[in-house]
Amino acid sequence: MASPDVLTVRSGRIRTARRLATRAFREKTREFLAEGPQAVREALVVPGVVREVYATSEATGSHPDLTAAARDARIEWHVVDDEVVEALSDTVQTQGVVARCGFVETDLDAVLATPVRFVVVCAEIRDPGNAGAVIRCADAAGADAVVLAGDSVDPYNPKAVRASVGSLFHLPVVRDRDTAGVLGRLQEAGLQVLAADGAGERELHEPGLDLARPTAWLMGNEAWGLPEATRALADEVVRVPIYGRAESLNLATAAAVCLYATAYAQRSGGLA
Repeated sequence: MASPDVLTVRSGRIRTARRLATRAFREKTREFLAEGPQAVREALVVPGVVREVYATSEATGSHPDLTAAARDARIEWHVVDDEVVEALSDTVQTQGVVARCGFVETDLDAVLATPVRFVVVCAEIRDPGNAGAVIRCADAAGADAVVLAGDSVDPYNPKAVRASVGSLFHLPVVRDRDTAGVLGRLQEAGLQVLAADGAGERELHEPGLDLARPTAWLMGNEAWGLPEATRALADEVVRVPIYGRAESLNLATAAAVCLYATAYAQRSGGLA
């Protein structure tokens, strides 16, 4: 439902929302901003996640499905000037709509309370764009959860939320600082842990690597990969073959290759 309040960049409500650009304030309030019509659309599907929406008059007129969903959920929809959305946006060219949302994360106990066959663990990744891209890829490949382990980037960073393009609201995202503990619990639950590493002893498509089994893919830091101690916790260390002259693949691309190979194997193997 639309709010009669006229909000400006100097309004207390907007000043507070702008502070969600910082991780400390997000952690304190357990809220974040989701920008763009697709992210807002997916957020509105999850009951109780969206607190309120700020949108320009143009965006309000262009997305009647969003305004209807907000109205049905009795969520305030603030029609604001472009200046307000620009102040809340993390991009140079805004898409005209931003939602203030509550955290949607869960914990590993909740993930493992149901049968799990396919998980992605990102250890010490620091780039928010990569985090969001991996979450999106995991969602597309049908993974059961994504775990951001160790000192990984905040999935509610504006760039991470934007890069996930709404997938943040589709599958469980877990934050857990204990990487070894996460991997051990996944193994105890019956998942094999495969570490993706360019120097891996096994090749992704070689015979004998059984991707149809319940699997957790372990992805390392963008710059230095996986520390030896973390690699040693995996059941297998697997490399994506490079057939051309490229030195390596970036994190998001390597994740896409590994996750889709696993999705295909599991569906072909009758685990779908």
